Amino acid sequence: MIPITEFKGRDVAVFGLARTGLAAARALVAGGARVHAWDDSDATRAQAEAAGVPVSDINSRDWRTFAALVLSPGVPLTFPEPHRVVTLADATGVPIVSDIELFARAVNALPATQRPKLIGVTGTNGKSTTSALIAHILKEAGKDVRLGGNIGEAILDLQPLHAGAYYVIELSSYQLDITSSLRLDVAVWLNTTPDHLDRHGDMAAYVAAKQRIFLNQGAADWAIIGVDDHYCAKVCTELTRAAAQHVAPISSGQALGRGVCALDGKIIDALGGRAEVVADLAQAPALAGKHNAQNAAAAYAATSVFNIDPRVIAQAMTTFPGLPHRLERAGTIEGVRFVNDSKATNANAAAQALAVYPRVYWIAGGVAKDGGIEDLEPFYPRIAKAYLIGQSAGDFSDTLRGKVPVTMAGHLEAALKLAFNDARSSGEPHPVVLLSPACASFDQFKSYEDRGDQFKKFVAALAEAPPVRNGGAA
Repeated sequence: MIPITEFKGRDVAVFGLARTGLAAARALVAGGARVHAWDDSDATRAQAEAAGVPVSDINSRDWRTFAALVLSPGVPLTFPEPHRVVTLADATGVPIVSDIELFARAVNALPATQRPKLIGVTGTNGKSTTSALIAHILKEAGKDVRLGGNIGEAILDLQPLHAGAYYVIELSSYQLDITSSLRLDVAVWLNTTPDHLDRHGDMAAYVAAKQRIFLNQGAADWAIIGVDDHYCAKVCTELTRAAAQHVAPISSGQALGRGVCALDGKIIDALGGRAEVVADLAQAPALAGKHNAQNAAAAYAATSVFNIDPRVIAQAMTTFPGLPHRLERAGTIEGVRFVNDSKATNANAAAQALAVYPRVYWIAGGVAKDGGIEDLEPFYPRIAKAYLIGQSAGDFSDTLRGKVPVTMAGHLEAALKLAFNDARSSGEPHPVVLLSPACASFDQFKSYEDRGDQFKKFVAALAEAPPVRNGGAA
């Protein structure tokens, strides 16, 4: 845990008691603050109390006594309208902060000689893989590494701050929206496509939230930014022109005169102006696909600025195990490969998975994002059949009609069995059953992790007792 002493002896409200809220409450208590924690969910409050967090109804308190409101990132800040606790804080002049902001202030309070290295990663897609890959490379290079934020442990649950440590922090747009003091030694912005517009309102606000990752950087710091979409490319040009920090463009689709790119499965380092092949992704099984090539280029750039030997970085990529629920190999039964890509919660993420495999039996559906799956049309020829589940099944079926064979499976277990039967009967040499839903999970599952875990459980059950060959109804 990282104790937060800034509010010692003062009253602090914490709203939202999921992973980050609980960690913030514990860190504030450890630092001597009087914490008043609350959540609108009775069950969540009960879990917090059971964990020893001081719960009290902040709605009935005098807000003028609060030194700050620590707001969980999922609570609406401005759009579609501020949550009532945000309105209360604004009306009483109570500063609103995130757990990341508390962490940033704790780091900033340290003498320069005791400051750890901070690497932050954001992007619409790929930030979890890139964060984990950066942490893996640094560990393989012998560094003292902690990974957290929007991935794994909450930032304030990580080990205490000290010089020589490297903190790799995955940052969502929600977290960046309410963080102002974070100064990153290396800030990575991978890509931007439309997402979370229900939270930010429009693309301009979403891009502005992402761009906050570069706040407070100085001449010694590095901004690493993808240039394969026009949103990030524009910001890269602006940062390069401003020259406030070092800027390293990255790409998985174009050669760069300066920066790091991934072309034809090779990582090419041109940070010093002279292009040199430094890694072969064909040797890195967990980094298949163009999207992972971009992730690898970003991780190479982010770690090489710490003067890590390129050979160490390249070798670490070959041993990277990948992430659960992101192109995770879930097993092989009778020659049929099962791939768990449950983390693909939007069409753009699903496109990255569909691009990896030439032919798939595709399980999709859930709570659709704006735009549905229309943008996936270039990948329809790769889909042998789609098995649709969840709330979006009807809309997805309408989109695919006449273009892709469809089975309305309803639920994941049924979809898996139907896809398996069709795949193993296809006569194809290595058919793939791919769960890449292009949707959020909350209609049928607790989370995308729960959805992926259920998929793996059903695959394991199939391995023990494969179903009778009977095909699926089209």
